[in-house]
Amino acid sequence: MLEMTREEFEELVAEALDRIPPELTRLMDNVAVFVEDEPPADDPELLGLYEGTPLTDRGEWYAGVLPDRITIYRGPTLRISETRQDVVEETEITVVHEIAHHFGIDDERLHALGYG
Repeated sequence: MLEMTREEFEELVAEALDRIPPELTRLMDNVAVFVEDEPPADDPELLGLYEGTPLTDRGEWYAGVLPDRITIYRGPTLRISETRQDVVEETEITVVHEIAHHFGIDDERLHALGYG
C-alpha cells in the first residue's frame, strides 16, 4: 500500500477543492468537507460519502439545519493507488463525485460522465 500522511492527503483534498470552478463553489450551500482515515466497516472500499440534502431537494422548509457532510476516505484511496499521481487523480475524482451529489446528480449520471 502506498504511504501518505493524513496531512498530505488532506492537502490533496484541499487542492482538489481548489480546482472546482468558482462558478460552482459559489453555488454550494451549507456543506462541509472532511477527511477520515477509514470508511464505515460495512463498506470498506468506499472512497467518499455525501450525507445531506441535495440542493435540488431543498425547499422552503430547509432552514436551520446542520451542514451537509462530504467525507473523503484516505485508507481505501491509498490501497487502490500505486503512485502519488494515482492518489491525486482518484482524490480529485472522488471530490467531484461527492460535490456532484450535493448538486443532486446521481451515481448513474456520474458514471456516464466518467466520475464513477
